[in-house]
Amino acid sequence: MRPRKVLRIGRWEVTKNAGGIDRKTAVIVAAALLVLGAAVPIVLAQGGVTLDEGFYRVGVEEESPLYPVVESDPTFAVRDSDAELGSEIDLRIVGSQVVASDSRKGESALAELRNSVDSYNDRVMADEPNQSAAFPVTVSLTYAERNLSVGPADGTGNGGTDGTTGDGTGDGDTDGTTGDNGTGDGDTDGTTGDGTGDGGTDGTGDGDTDGTTGDGGAGGDVGSIARGLTGSDGMSGTPSEISPPFPFQSLILAFLFIIPLNFVIQAYGSTMLSERLNRRGELMLVTPVSRWDIIAGKTLPYFLGAMAFEGAIAGAVIALEPGSGSGAYAMLAVVPLVLLFLSATFLGAMFARSFKELTFVTVTITVGLTAYAFVPAIFTDVTPIALVSPLTVVVRDIQGVAIEPIEMAISTVPPLFTATLFFVLGAGLYREEDMFTQRSIPLKVLDSLAGRIRRRRSVALMVVLLMPLVILAELVAVAAIYPISLGLPQPLWLGAILLAIVTIEELAKSLPAYAGFVHSRYDRTVRSALVVGALAGLGFFVAEKGLLAVQLLGGLPEVQQAAVVSAGPTAGIDPLVGLGLLLAPLALHVVTAATSAVGMRSGRQGYAVGLTAAIAIHFAYNYAVVMLVV
Repeated sequence: MRPRKVLRIGRWEVTKNAGGIDRKTAVIVAAALLVLGAAVPIVLAQGGVTLDEGFYRVGVEEESPLYPVVESDPTFAVRDSDAELGSEIDLRIVGSQVVASDSRKGESALAELRNSVDSYNDRVMADEPNQSAAFPVTVSLTYAERNLSVGPADGTGNGGTDGTTGDGTGDGDTDGTTGDNGTGDGDTDGTTGDGTGDGGTDGTGDGDTDGTTGDGGAGGDVGSIARGLTGSDGMSGTPSEISPPFPFQSLILAFLFIIPLNFVIQAYGSTMLSERLNRRGELMLVTPVSRWDIIAGKTLPYFLGAMAFEGAIAGAVIALEPGSGSGAYAMLAVVPLVLLFLSATFLGAMFARSFKELTFVTVTITVGLTAYAFVPAIFTDVTPIALVSPLTVVVRDIQGVAIEPIEMAISTVPPLFTATLFFVLGAGLYREEDMFTQRSIPLKVLDSLAGRIRRRRSVALMVVLLMPLVILAELVAVAAIYPISLGLPQPLWLGAILLAIVTIEELAKSLPAYAGFVHSRYDRTVRSALVVGALAGLGFFVAEKGLLAVQLLGGLPEVQQAAVVSAGPTAGIDPLVGLGLLLAPLALHVVTAATSAVGMRSGRQGYAVGLTAAIAIHFAYNYAVVMLVV
């Protein structure tokens, strides 16, 4: 690509196309986004906007002791107490007596009034000078990780449902024996029990109804999850102020960063499809520039616009949030996410045949990629699995949490690699034969694969590039087959899963080679087919073992442990045997890919026969290894 021509094309895109919308509409959309971004801090600071203001009509006189409650709650609209109940008012208050209308709205108004009275009383008591008299009961809630070690024999255990530690043990075994020094269970309010409780012979006890366990018990690490959701080690206050933990800050931050991308891809997809439907891109194709110059130039304004939005949001949040990070990691992490949205939209626009189809494609991209980026980032402090989303790094950096290089790589490399793949596949369709004709989807798939195939070794590169889609398809297949296979014998459900995985892998290895034969990139000889098939199998083997090496060397500890365990015992294996175990999958991939390539020389039917034979060979090998060796 030549930067000068890319910049010129980008300038033309901004001044002439503007995403298929006029300048007035673009200004309105930009102003709406800016107003939305400016209003978010105000909404957060004021605790939200009252959407049900004046929803309930209450007839009350000023002399009533409940009048200050109704007047201070914007949910209620004050009316005269003589108004007709039901048609004009929902509640009538005479003195301290409350009468609700005989309707569901009247019942809801009465329930809302009870909540308002509680809130009003808390505000009044908060103004009292003697706070210990105003709130005689306070609760301090501390989240603690579960102790994995076996509890001591003195009968101590975890206490009440609010997370505080009681002095007593939980209920033990049914044999009725008591542990040494076993005291009573903690009450539900966090105080200690005063009676003796039944304990097991080892003195350890089970947890209470909150799901936590006593020392030595089994169960989830509820303490660490709750602490991660709230972003703190605990909370304190009156019992009415204690609420379940919720990752509000992480949710808001993830939401702010993901929303602008949905606006950008709408304009980007529109301009890319307009290049095809209006044949506006035909003049660009005949100019002395490459297709990558055109794609990069048309994508650059939307990429810079998306990064400008993300930078403005990051700067505003950092300025409003004391003690936050620098935002440098956040901006680096958001780059692959922006490219992923744009690349998926570009590929979809190359396949879509009308604006109606493009709408379906963009909605699908919005839902899928938003779920991928948004949902894990909500639980950024709960589990390291959240690092699959680049927004996790963004949220952590803004919150001032240190970012490790390996965490940055885990979050950013997969979406960056996938974005590159989407651009490569879309570039294969950026030509006159595909842009200005209504070709079928299967032919467009072959055209996109053949776009980067120039020589025999190109097929190996295309197979490597398809690996992210292979992993995704295999995960979806396993998730779909496993639930419906429950209750079946092991050979059946295991065979179904292996067959799905084998089919996906053989398609990934053979489709690039078949695209090369269809577009006459290779000679239709047996020797040429064997060489192409061997290169495709080699490329898949390298990509597959490369992913395993990344997991072992740089992945999460849980992934490393699982990978090592699944590899089986390695101690005491003869080097020649180990080399044979390593080369066996290579031979398998080369043989199966060559089988498909030999069949595809004669056309579609030959490809179907060769692919079926390759799937049978691959399935027999995997099934034998799983059933006999593993």
